[in-house]
Amino acid sequence: MKRMKSLALAAAGVIALSAMAASGVLAAVSPSASAIISARKANFRKMGAAAKVLKTELAGNADKAKMLAAAKTIAANGRLQGALFPAGTGPSAGVKTDALPVIWTDRATFDADMKKLIAESDKLVTVANSGDAAAIGAQFKVVGGTCAACHRQFHKEH
Repeated sequence: MKRMKSLALAAAGVIALSAMAASGVLAAVSPSASAIISARKANFRKMGAAAKVLKTELAGNADKAKMLAAAKTIAANGRLQGALFPAGTGPSAGVKTDALPVIWTDRATFDADMKKLIAESDKLVTVANSGDAAAIGAQFKVVGGTCAACHRQFHKEH
């Protein structure tokens, strides 16, 4: 009996969602500016933590597995970042963000910087896979420079 009741409730939910989708109500549901800003901040924190691991490993043990994992984290999260800056998620959204309005007024430059981050981070993964600490350090500096250049142009100073 319980199973029948659960199935009936699930069917009712599917019917309700279908009706909402057909009427366009469901299409209007999207993540809030606050949720998107929180997601991009979380991604940046993950990238920062991974960069710290790389820096620590390069200064010490240079553990290949740790460096590769950190490089992969930077590359994976870097790949996501560009999409986490949709229109309506800047300072005008009323949510605290260090993103400057120029991201949305000069989107072509911002998108080019995001593509450069992806390309340089992918190179970091390749080099990290070699285990060559000197090469990893050199590419890590390139990635850091790419991040810094973007921050200078698109991130509020503190």
